[in-house]
Amino acid sequence: MPRGKTKQSDTNDEKEIKSETENVIKPIKKEEISGKIDLNKFKFEKKSKIKIEFDNDENTQKVDNKGLWEPSNWRQFLDNLRMMRSKNDAPVDSMGCHMTMDENAPPKVIRYQTLISLMLSSQTKDQVTFAAMERLKERGLSVDNVLAMSDEELGKLIYPVGFWKTKVKYIKKTTQTLKDQYGGDIPNSVEKLCKLTGVGPKMAHICMKVAWDKVTGIGVDTHVHRISNRIGWVKKPTATPEDTRKSLESWLPFELWSEVNHLMVGFGQTICLPLGPSCDKCLNKDICPSSGKLKRSPNKKSPLKHSTDVKETKLNIKEEPMESLVEIKVENLKVEPKDDSVEHCDESQSQNIPVSEFESKEETVVTSQKLQLKRKSPRNKITNDNVTDINESKINLRVKKKKSYKE
Repeated sequence: MPRGKTKQSDTNDEKEIKSETENVIKPIKKEEISGKIDLNKFKFEKKSKIKIEFDNDENTQKVDNKGLWEPSNWRQFLDNLRMMRSKNDAPVDSMGCHMTMDENAPPKVIRYQTLISLMLSSQTKDQVTFAAMERLKERGLSVDNVLAMSDEELGKLIYPVGFWKTKVKYIKKTTQTLKDQYGGDIPNSVEKLCKLTGVGPKMAHICMKVAWDKVTGIGVDTHVHRISNRIGWVKKPTATPEDTRKSLESWLPFELWSEVNHLMVGFGQTICLPLGPSCDKCLNKDICPSSGKLKRSPNKKSPLKHSTDVKETKLNIKEEPMESLVEIKVENLKVEPKDDSVEHCDESQSQNIPVSEFESKEETVVTSQKLQLKRKSPRNKITNDNVTDINESKINLRVKKKKSYKE
């Protein structure tokens, strides 16, 4: 057929299609729509949530839990832990961060006080933190008052919390950030809280629970970290509290996250102590993998504690007045002066010498005459008579050197 006829047939088909579409799709006036069709029928309506209930058959539970690790007897351990903590006799129950705020203060100030309490609690006992918070509240614990304080004044108020000099800088810097970026309030998320100076994941999760009443994670401190590894609540032994938090959250139900910290901290303060835990008092001694393995003999003294005792005796000898030196008990030490020809002065002369003179620069001359210290066996202890001889020899050496210096 000729090409022209095919084109005409094509154009005729297109015209027929257009006419059909025009007949089907016609412009509809608003008046017709409002009069004939009710548009309210087409409004979006929120559907109610459908609760899906699973069967409680044993077969379904086995299938759901297949492949997920969880410690054995952990529910029994948790029930016993709640029973042991029912008395609320731990320091955290009466002096924890949830008990340090001023209830009569505005909500913004209460949240700020919660954050400061958590910052002070790091490496510090609850008793010391609670006392420091009481002093701060008497002075006025708010963003403006803290910024108006000097570093020296703030340090005196929080002393003797652990690392108090560093915490003074952290508190000042964090408080300034809260005023500049959050209008004097604290952030409402873990990510923003961890960006503040001196705030870590443990503080952030506990602060979200106490200040904002939101459960975002498990607050793992030294007690939770230690106990979780002891009782086998982590699949593998963890080295840091953050690793412990991730391991606990991987299997522990979400509805239990909020009470784990409070239960374990009080348990660690009263029964499951860091050194020498009281396993005989624990209700979980039959199911705990560490039961009876962590006991230490009461006669042995830890080297750390012994070294601190020696340091404290040295400090007391320097700071206490001369009359009270006789009462100091020094153990395991024997002092023998090198020079036997040291002249001894009378007791009356030694008692009349003021203490301030011994703290002067002339005291450095005595360093040339060092005292030889020898350790004796723990069974032989120096008596009070030997202590007085030691103190008198120190006084005589200082007096002699001072006289020669003046001459």
